[in-house]
Amino acid sequence: MAALRVSDGRSRAIGLVRPVLAIEALAFTLASLVHRGWIMAGYAHGAAATAETVIAAALLTGLALSMIRPARAQVVGLAVQAFALLGTLVGLFAVLRGFGPQTQADLVYHGVMVAALVAGLAAVARAGRPAAA
Repeated sequence: MAALRVSDGRSRAIGLVRPVLAIEALAFTLASLVHRGWIMAGYAHGAAATAETVIAAALLTGLALSMIRPARAQVVGLAVQAFALLGTLVGLFAVLRGFGPQTQADLVYHGVMVAALVAGLAAVARAGRPAAA
């Protein structure tokens, strides 16, 4: 019976990790395109675009790895989201210290992404736990 619970937890984690990583990767890709000036004029910033591209690539790599190695999906999901959170916090700190884009939209974006990444980390961590008896 315990093996079934571990399997159920792993299944829940796999089912949660992939859409979470896909949505987060999309959000960072869109932010990168905004900072490249491709979606909205007036928000171009090369360093921010590069950072967001790196984070999006890490999340997409995690998504791919979760498909290649489903048994490791939870660990991979936690690792790439932690990396994304660290990068986002560095970006937020830079904005608050006067580096990088200084718009209200950038502050809101960073706040939303920090909250989304923390929620994603918590959900993925919980999803792999065995169900309570």
